[in-house]
Amino acid sequence: MAGYRAEDDYDYLFKVVLIGDSGVGKSNLLSRFTKNEFNLESKSTIGVEFATRTLNVDGKVIKAQIWDTAGQERYRAITSAYYRGAVGALLVYDVTRHATFENVDRWLKELRNHTDPNIVVMLVGNKSDLRHLVAVSTEDGKSYAERESLYFMETSALEATNVENAFAEVLTQIYRIVSKKSVDGGDEGASVPAQGERINVKDDASALKRVGCCSG
Repeated sequence: MAGYRAEDDYDYLFKVVLIGDSGVGKSNLLSRFTKNEFNLESKSTIGVEFATRTLNVDGKVIKAQIWDTAGQERYRAITSAYYRGAVGALLVYDVTRHATFENVDRWLKELRNHTDPNIVVMLVGNKSDLRHLVAVSTEDGKSYAERESLYFMETSALEATNVENAFAEVLTQIYRIVSKKSVDGGDEGASVPAQGERINVKDDASALKRVGCCSG
Protein backbone atom coordinates (compact mmCIF):
# COMPACT_ATOMS: atom_id res chain seq x y z
CA MET A 1 0.00 0.00 0.00
CA ALA A 2 1.36 3.41 -0.95
CA GLY A 3 2.43 5.52 1.98
CA TYR A 4 2.41 2.63 4.45
CA ARG A 5 4.78 2.97 7.39
CA ALA A 6 5.63 0.33 9.95
CA GLU A 7 3.91 0.72 13.34
CA ASP A 8 7.12 1.82 15.05
CA ASP A 9 8.28 4.04 12.19
CA TYR A 10 7.65 7.58 13.44
CA ASP A 11 9.36 10.94 13.80
CA TYR A 12 8.22 11.85 17.31
CA LEU A 13 6.80 9.98 20.29
CA PHE A 14 4.68 12.11 22.64
CA LYS A 15 3.30 10.90 25.96
CA VAL A 16 -0.12 12.36 26.77
CA VAL A 17 -1.98 11.70 30.03
CA LEU A 18 -5.71 11.70 30.73
CA ILE A 19 -6.64 13.11 34.12
CA GLY A 20 -9.84 13.99 35.92
CA ASP A 21 -12.35 12.42 38.28
CA SER A 22 -13.51 8.83 37.92
CA GLY A 23 -16.51 8.38 35.64
CA VAL A 24 -16.00 11.49 33.49
CA GLY A 25 -15.34 9.36 30.39
CA LYS A 26 -11.53 9.27 30.13
CA SER A 27 -11.42 5.61 29.05
CA ASN A 28 -14.10 6.15 26.42
CA LEU A 29 -12.26 9.20 25.06
CA LEU A 30 -9.16 7.01 24.79
CA SER A 31 -10.96 4.12 23.07
CA ARG A 32 -12.84 6.48 20.74
CA PHE A 33 -9.59 8.16 19.66
CA THR A 34 -7.40 5.05 19.37
CA LYS A 35 -9.94 2.40 18.28
CA ASN A 36 -13.06 4.38 17.34
CA GLU A 37 -15.01 2.42 19.94
CA PHE A 38 -17.40 3.39 22.72
CA ASN A 39 -18.62 1.10 25.48
CA LEU A 40 -21.58 2.14 27.60
CA GLU A 41 -20.71 -0.61 30.07
CA SER A 42 -17.09 0.42 30.54
CA LYS A 43 -15.86 -0.14 34.07
CA SER A 44 -13.55 2.12 36.06
CA THR A 45 -9.94 1.68 35.05
CA ILE A 46 -7.90 -0.07 37.71
CA GLY A 47 -4.26 0.92 37.77
CA VAL A 48 -2.91 2.30 34.49
CA GLU A 49 -3.35 1.47 30.84
CA PHE A 50 -2.20 3.18 27.70
CA ALA A 51 -2.93 2.99 24.00
CA THR A 52 -1.18 4.44 20.99
CA ARG A 53 -2.19 6.07 17.75
CA THR A 54 -0.15 7.58 14.96
CA LEU A 55 -1.09 10.90 13.33
CA ASN A 56 0.40 13.07 10.62
CA VAL A 57 1.17 16.64 11.71
CA ASP A 58 2.77 19.05 9.21
CA GLY A 59 4.18 16.11 7.25
CA LYS A 60 5.72 14.46 10.33
CA VAL A 61 4.56 11.16 11.79
CA ILE A 62 3.61 11.64 15.44
CA LYS A 63 3.05 8.61 17.62
CA ALA A 64 0.85 9.45 20.60
CA GLN A 65 1.18 7.26 23.67
CA ILE A 66 -1.93 8.09 25.69
CA TRP A 67 -2.12 7.03 29.33
CA ASP A 68 -5.32 6.51 31.28
CA THR A 69 -5.76 5.92 34.99
CA ALA A 70 -8.62 5.73 37.45
CA GLY A 71 -9.54 8.98 39.18
CA GLN A 72 -10.26 7.41 42.55
CA GLU A 73 -8.12 8.63 45.42
CA ARG A 74 -6.94 5.15 46.31
CA TYR A 75 -4.77 4.98 43.19
CA ARG A 76 -2.87 8.18 43.94
CA ALA A 77 0.27 6.14 44.70
CA ILE A 78 0.97 5.83 40.97
CA THR A 79 1.02 9.59 40.46
CA SER A 80 4.68 10.34 39.80
CA ALA A 81 5.25 7.40 37.44
CA TYR A 82 2.03 8.22 35.59
CA TYR A 83 3.03 11.83 34.94
CA ARG A 84 6.73 11.21 34.25
CA GLY A 85 7.72 12.27 30.75
CA ALA A 86 4.27 13.59 29.79
CA VAL A 87 4.32 16.49 27.33
CA GLY A 88 0.56 16.82 26.96
CA ALA A 89 -2.57 16.28 29.05
CA LEU A 90 -6.32 16.19 28.63
CA LEU A 91 -7.95 17.36 31.86
CA VAL A 92 -11.47 15.94 31.67
CA TYR A 93 -14.64 16.81 33.55
CA ASP A 94 -18.25 15.71 33.02
CA VAL A 95 -20.48 18.61 31.91
CA THR A 96 -23.43 16.97 33.73
CA ARG A 97 -21.67 16.75 37.11
CA HIS A 98 -20.55 20.09 38.53
CA ALA A 99 -18.43 18.43 41.22
CA THR A 100 -16.11 17.04 38.53
CA PHE A 101 -15.56 20.60 37.27
CA GLU A 102 -14.89 21.85 40.80
CA ASN A 103 -12.14 19.21 41.11
CA VAL A 104 -10.35 20.44 37.98
CA ASP A 105 -8.33 22.82 40.17
CA ARG A 106 -6.89 19.97 42.20
CA TRP A 107 -6.07 17.91 39.12
CA LEU A 108 -4.36 20.86 37.44
CA LYS A 109 -2.28 21.57 40.53
CA GLU A 110 -1.22 17.92 40.74
CA LEU A 111 -0.36 17.89 37.04
CA ARG A 112 1.76 21.02 37.35
CA ASN A 113 3.52 19.63 40.42
CA HIS A 114 4.67 16.58 38.47
CA THR A 115 5.35 17.84 34.96
CA ASP A 116 7.20 20.48 32.98
CA PRO A 117 5.56 23.89 33.58
CA ASN A 118 4.88 24.33 29.87
CA ILE A 119 3.10 21.02 29.29
CA VAL A 120 0.29 21.42 26.72
CA VAL A 121 -3.03 21.05 28.54
CA MET A 122 -6.51 20.78 27.02
CA LEU A 123 -9.48 21.24 29.35
CA VAL A 124 -12.20 18.88 28.12
CA GLY A 125 -15.87 19.07 29.03
CA ASN A 126 -17.06 15.57 28.12
CA LYS A 127 -20.58 14.13 27.65
CA SER A 128 -21.78 17.16 25.68
CA ASP A 129 -24.41 14.89 24.09
CA LEU A 130 -26.39 15.01 27.38
CA ARG A 131 -27.55 18.55 26.65
CA HIS A 132 -30.65 18.34 28.86
CA LEU A 133 -28.49 17.48 31.90
CA VAL A 134 -25.76 20.11 31.51
CA ALA A 135 -24.57 21.46 34.88
CA VAL A 136 -21.43 23.26 33.66
CA SER A 137 -21.90 25.89 30.96
CA THR A 138 -19.57 26.21 27.99
CA GLU A 139 -18.80 29.76 29.18
CA ASP A 140 -17.65 28.49 32.60
CA GLY A 141 -15.33 25.96 31.00
CA LYS A 142 -13.98 28.49 28.53
CA SER A 143 -13.33 31.18 31.14
CA TYR A 144 -11.53 28.73 33.44
CA ALA A 145 -9.34 27.65 30.50
CA GLU A 146 -8.54 31.26 29.63
CA ARG A 147 -7.65 32.05 33.23
CA GLU A 148 -5.26 29.10 33.43
CA SER A 149 -3.90 29.39 29.85
CA LEU A 150 -5.34 26.04 28.79
CA TYR A 151 -6.88 24.96 25.53
CA PHE A 152 -10.58 24.07 25.74
CA MET A 153 -13.11 21.87 23.96
CA GLU A 154 -16.37 20.18 24.76
CA THR A 155 -16.55 16.59 23.57
CA SER A 156 -18.84 13.60 23.35
CA ALA A 157 -17.09 10.24 23.31
CA LEU A 158 -20.53 8.69 22.66
CA GLU A 159 -21.21 10.74 19.53
CA ALA A 160 -17.50 11.12 18.63
CA THR A 161 -17.87 14.92 18.75
CA ASN A 162 -14.56 16.83 18.95
CA VAL A 163 -12.67 13.79 20.30
CA GLU A 164 -10.36 13.69 17.30
CA ASN A 165 -10.02 17.48 17.39
CA ALA A 166 -9.07 17.59 21.08
CA PHE A 167 -6.27 15.01 20.81
CA ALA A 168 -5.05 16.37 17.46
CA GLU A 169 -4.87 19.94 18.81
CA VAL A 170 -2.79 18.85 21.81
CA LEU A 171 -0.41 16.84 19.63
CA THR A 172 -0.11 19.65 17.08
CA GLN A 173 0.73 22.22 19.76
CA ILE A 174 3.36 19.89 21.30
CA TYR A 175 4.88 19.38 17.86
CA ARG A 176 4.98 23.13 17.17
CA ILE A 177 6.79 23.79 20.43
CA VAL A 178 9.31 21.02 19.77
CA SER A 179 9.87 21.95 16.11
CA LYS A 180 10.24 25.65 16.98
CA LYS A 181 12.90 24.74 19.55
CA SER A 182 14.77 22.65 16.97
CA VAL A 183 14.74 25.54 14.48
CA ASP A 184 15.85 28.02 17.15
CA GLY A 185 18.65 25.65 18.10
CA GLY A 186 19.71 25.18 14.50
CA ASP A 187 19.89 21.40 14.87
CA GLU A 188 16.82 19.70 13.52
CA GLY A 189 18.04 16.19 14.21
CA ALA A 190 18.54 16.87 17.90
CA SER A 191 14.82 17.18 18.50
CA VAL A 192 13.90 13.75 17.14
CA PRO A 193 13.73 11.40 20.11
CA ALA A 194 14.65 7.80 20.38
CA GLN A 195 11.69 5.63 21.29
CA GLY A 196 10.63 6.40 24.84
CA GLU A 197 12.85 9.45 25.18
CA ARG A 198 11.30 12.41 26.96
CA ILE A 199 10.72 15.54 24.97
CA ASN A 200 11.11 18.76 26.90
CA VAL A 201 8.78 21.63 26.18
CA LYS A 202 10.43 24.24 28.37
CA ASP A 203 10.69 27.95 27.67
CA ASP A 204 7.83 28.36 25.25
CA ALA A 205 4.92 29.54 27.34
CA SER A 206 3.77 31.85 24.55
CA ALA A 207 2.40 28.91 22.60
CA LEU A 208 0.16 28.06 25.52
CA LYS A 209 -1.39 31.47 26.01
CA ARG A 210 -3.99 31.07 23.33
CA VAL A 211 -7.18 29.24 24.15
CA GLY A 212 -8.42 27.18 21.23
CA CYS A 213 -12.10 26.76 21.85
CA CYS A 214 -14.64 24.95 19.85
CA SER A 215 -17.69 23.33 21.28
CA GLY A 216 -19.61 20.86 19.27
